[in-house]
Amino acid sequence: MTIYKEDDNEILKENLRLFEDEEEPADFEKAIVAAGWGKFHIIVYLLSITCGWSSVFETTTMSYVFPAAECDLNLKLEHKGLLNAVTYIGMISSGFFWGYLCDTLGRKKVLVAGYFLDGLFMLLAATSQNFPILMTAKFFGGFIINGPFSALTSYLSELHCAKQRGQVQMVLGVIFSIAFLVLPLLAILVLPLDFKYVISENFVIHPWNIYLFISAAVPLTSAISFIFLPESPKFLMTTGRNEKALQVFRKIYRLNTGKPESSYPVKVLVDEIAINQSKNHGKMTANRTKKEALIEGWSQLKPLFKRPYLPKILFVCFIQFFSMTSLNTLRLWLPQLFQAVNDYQQFHDESAPLCDMMSVFKVNTNETEDILQSSAECVVNTNNYSVYTNSMVVAAVSIGSYIVASGFINRIGKKHLYSFLGICSGSMALSLYFSRNVVTTLTLASLFVGTGSVMVNTLLAVIVDIFPTTLRTISVALAMMCGRTGAASGNIIFPLLLEAGCAPPFFFVGISSIGCALLGFLLPNTELKPLQ
Repeated sequence: MTIYKEDDNEILKENLRLFEDEEEPADFEKAIVAAGWGKFHIIVYLLSITCGWSSVFETTTMSYVFPAAECDLNLKLEHKGLLNAVTYIGMISSGFFWGYLCDTLGRKKVLVAGYFLDGLFMLLAATSQNFPILMTAKFFGGFIINGPFSALTSYLSELHCAKQRGQVQMVLGVIFSIAFLVLPLLAILVLPLDFKYVISENFVIHPWNIYLFISAAVPLTSAISFIFLPESPKFLMTTGRNEKALQVFRKIYRLNTGKPESSYPVKVLVDEIAINQSKNHGKMTANRTKKEALIEGWSQLKPLFKRPYLPKILFVCFIQFFSMTSLNTLRLWLPQLFQAVNDYQQFHDESAPLCDMMSVFKVNTNETEDILQSSAECVVNTNNYSVYTNSMVVAAVSIGSYIVASGFINRIGKKHLYSFLGICSGSMALSLYFSRNVVTTLTLASLFVGTGSVMVNTLLAVIVDIFPTTLRTISVALAMMCGRTGAASGNIIFPLLLEAGCAPPFFFVGISSIGCALLGFLLPNTELKPLQ
């Protein structure tokens, strides 16, 4: 994926000559262009890999744990729906809180503290021995991870110029998709293992506990990595710390060009506090203390609840709700659906239409309690290789979708790309109802997740462009809070839709996605728009 092209070298050289001729205060766009693109950004992306994985691991690991832990935790169908939903409920409850902290205290502080706390709660989930403890750990994990997810989106966007910013979400999407590839690969290596370490009567370690222990290392690694990265220069400018912002720009320039920091052409930055106050972006004191930042943060939020930002935040939150309802309802249940396909083929030694295979899954889940009561021993089918490989195929297609989309996002525009992908995603979901064999089911599911994932991240790219720095992270957080409300609701009602029949789940998901695609045409054009 190309973020910075050779043709841009000439543009950079021309900009440097212009800066040398005049020492007028530079805005963020001029300053970041003068710093160039190169080694620094590559380092940031490499360190961001585990950060992106942390969000995915927090929301998705349970989908692979369910089959392995079903007997150990006596999980029923409704328990699985709740465990999928509770992480999103935690995210929903913390969206406003984390957005406020990130836009007042800074991106880096939230990233370091958030990933460290998330790692601790993932460790708690890994040691859980019953359903209530696991539920509690997943709720607080969701509560915490919402902050660093929103902060990461803003942080990476604020390290790029307008021309490159749209592709940032595509890079993040690739990182997320690789995580979806890693999870089933890790599951293949760990979950089929047959062991049980009895530490005490009430504390037993199973393979799924080890799976969660390994997952916990990801956010802890993320917290450590961000200690060594600078604060967002755009945030520093917005809060009146121009000297610190210049220091960051100079470091970026040195790493990207190999030249000394003293040769960085920008000497003075614009006073964004004066500019933002004239635009009614809320009160802000230059070089303020943490206490002043928290107090003034409420003043910063006021413009969000007035025109022109109130209609915009309501609209993007509305369509994000249904976008993520569509994507995550089906995505999080795909391992279970693949498990149904796997079980059907083992019992019948043949393939069949998806609805026939799902009917067996439905019967099995309804009869789980009776089986547990009538049998002294609960047995889990650990021959799930096809389930994991199918999930890896879905992840690989998602990676390809982001790479392809990155080449078109600047050509056709974010909102047109969003609508096109929404129609494709919805069509794939509707088509699953008519699937007649395993290959078709896997193909349609892969295309659904691939196009749907890019669709959600494209909307985030639009949100980043619409709102100013003082409202950016909280806008992302609120949009994701609404989206996760949809995801939680979808995962709670999905078992009910399954019991109602084969058609309702797929028609619900497909119609939601297509409806969002049509509304996407009403989004504003934000192509090459400078950050506010």
